[in-house]
Amino acid sequence: MPAKNRGNGRTPRSGKDDLAVALRKFIRTKGADYLDDPNVSSVGVGYKHVDGKPTDELAVQFTVNEKVSEPEALEALGTSPLPESIIVNGVEVPTDVIERSYEPAFHRVPEAATPPRKTRLDPIVPGVSVGHTSVSAGTIGCIVYDVDNHTPYMLSNWHVLHNATGRVGDTIVQPGPHDDNRINDNRVGRLARSHLGPAGDCAVATIEDRQFDPEICGLGVVPDAIGEPELGDKVIKSGRTTGITHGLVRRVDVIAKLTYRGVGTKSIGGFEIGPDPKHPAADGEISSGGDSGAAWMFRSGTGASTTVLAGLHFAGEANGSSDEHALACLPQSVFEKLGVTLTPPASEEAVAAVGYDPNFLSTPVPLPEVTAEVKPDIAKANDGSEVLHYTHFSLAMRKSRRFAAWVAWNIDGGSMKKLSRKNIDFVKDPRLATDAQVGNELYRANRLDRGHLARRADLLWGSTSEAKKANTDSFFYTNITPQMDDFNQSARDGVWGKLEDAVFADVDVDDLKVSAFGGPVFADDDREFRRVKIPREFWKVLVFVENGELKARGFLLSQNLDQLEVLDLDEFRVFQVPLTEIEQRALLRFPQALRDADLQVAAEAITEPLDSVAAIHW
Repeated sequence: MPAKNRGNGRTPRSGKDDLAVALRKFIRTKGADYLDDPNVSSVGVGYKHVDGKPTDELAVQFTVNEKVSEPEALEALGTSPLPESIIVNGVEVPTDVIERSYEPAFHRVPEAATPPRKTRLDPIVPGVSVGHTSVSAGTIGCIVYDVDNHTPYMLSNWHVLHNATGRVGDTIVQPGPHDDNRINDNRVGRLARSHLGPAGDCAVATIEDRQFDPEICGLGVVPDAIGEPELGDKVIKSGRTTGITHGLVRRVDVIAKLTYRGVGTKSIGGFEIGPDPKHPAADGEISSGGDSGAAWMFRSGTGASTTVLAGLHFAGEANGSSDEHALACLPQSVFEKLGVTLTPPASEEAVAAVGYDPNFLSTPVPLPEVTAEVKPDIAKANDGSEVLHYTHFSLAMRKSRRFAAWVAWNIDGGSMKKLSRKNIDFVKDPRLATDAQVGNELYRANRLDRGHLARRADLLWGSTSEAKKANTDSFFYTNITPQMDDFNQSARDGVWGKLEDAVFADVDVDDLKVSAFGGPVFADDDREFRRVKIPREFWKVLVFVENGELKARGFLLSQNLDQLEVLDLDEFRVFQVPLTEIEQRALLRFPQALRDADLQVAAEAITEPLDSVAAIHW
């Protein structure tokens, strides 16, 4: 279990600490007795209100469904007057009564648009829509891990992942059924365990059919510790419906009474959050239906989210209430009940995605550089870098085309591994904006392949853990371009991967090592399909050392897309060309060492198409 922080990490308050401790003990031992009154909706510790405004005086604070004082009204509600004060450890503590009721934050209002938080995501991230197949929609709070076997789970509420009709093992979908009712397509995992009671409204589900990223959507933080809320603490959450909202902890040690469909009334422990007047929500709502399960995080002095988890959102004000508020479970009790932690398992054999190695061969071969006219079009990652590094390969992305400008990779033929691609999904790289990459929206239901630029088989070398990491890394959409199936698939005798095979078959490569560069050729008149321009040509450069001498071969590979609308395909054509030809077409420049190593062909040979890679003369 991660270390428990107190609030947002500051020194505990002085002066009223002893009374606060006594009040907390009183609420935890005696508070639930008051919930037997049908008009009392919660009891907790808060600051007493005078004329509708909070003071700095601690009070035992009650909320009621209806605030009445006349005997007839009390009798009609079946309730009794609440005491004006309560003796706690010999101290007379005033009470406070506020009209307020609660209900679980189910989704209630249909919406015409489908924001990104309500769509199918891979990898999944906290802060987006999720739900049991019989629930409308809730929110993924954060990624947690089993304390015993380190299995990763999605954390949310009982009433989001379980509900009255659910059972352990049931299918969980992302997004929730209200946002997308294609249950079979959206399965993400199964319900693992849950709890509904004083310790919280909470549940966890496995992550089986997707990848995951633990960074909370819109907050940019990964929770790594749990905290204990104090009155006045500043918190922030990211939810499916209201997005990012700010709040202030205004009551602690709250026990709230809620009615859950199919199971009746339950008492849930936690704390209450009100709006932060310095950071008002756009429509005044700090939470709404569908936000259930969102993680409330402590905020720093600057207003940004910390990595400390304050609580798990589970309820908001009932319909008709004019008082805006939210309720959250305490993370310590939730984690203990569910047997989970925020601490991810330590990798037995961690593998760093160091990327392309320019010193891989006996002669250094640096990365290519794009021309000055293209440089402003190179996409930047979240950390500002222009080159993305993966296991055994690196690349740079073109913003305007959303495909790689170039990819560079190393191939070690002496330590190749054979690994299955089964159960590895194509995913977008979270280091780049989602709209900076072309995803599966282009490839559904047609002959276009999701073609690897750095060939998957080329990358599966080194230690087993290295090869496994490279196998997974190769499926990022940043390494993918649209290629016709005949062009790409080895099962269809595709030509794209044959070039590397030809090197090892026909050349005495020193140490069985090859470095490679490749990418698409972007043209203004490329045909557009599903609002994406499809490259007609691709280039590849293979670099190796033979008898101590650095050598390079450059190729252009063309696919005829004149009949793109019906995805008809003519014969592929492969040309061996000087590197200067590739530089001109791809708008980049290779390092001088590579240019010097180019085994150029005669100019007249460039115009003759090659029927297959086997026809290339080394």
